[in-house]
Amino acid sequence: QVHLVEFGGGSVQAGASLSLGCVASGDTLSKYAVGWFRQAPGEELEFVACVSRSGASEHFGDSVRGRFAISRDNAKNTVYLQMNNLEAEDTAVYYCVARETPNYSDSFYLTPTEFDAWGQGTQVTVSS
Repeated sequence: QVHLVEFGGGSVQAGASLSLGCVASGDTLSKYAVGWFRQAPGEELEFVACVSRSGASEHFGDSVRGRFAISRDNAKNTVYLQMNNLEAEDTAVYYCVARETPNYSDSFYLTPTEFDAWGQGTQVTVSS
């Protein structure tokens, strides 16, 4: 089972950019579709982004599309989330997720229950 650890969270002003990373251990990340969810205080988990195991397919949540980008570096066993033009509403704990995917599939996934590995989360705070 892959183990995920996020890094790069912090506090920024609205309009700024921030990059999150997630490094995997225990298995080869190239076998997994990977993504990000977030959870604001008192709110449910929200899908942010997902990229397929090859990197060819990706999908974003409506609230971040056009501002966030997801990428992966399989050689480094790492997935990144580049967040631009941050808004106060982006304040949340961000979780890295992964789902092992057959090598004939380039699917991406959108719901929390579809992912079987989760990081511990990293806090992002955006002040207006």
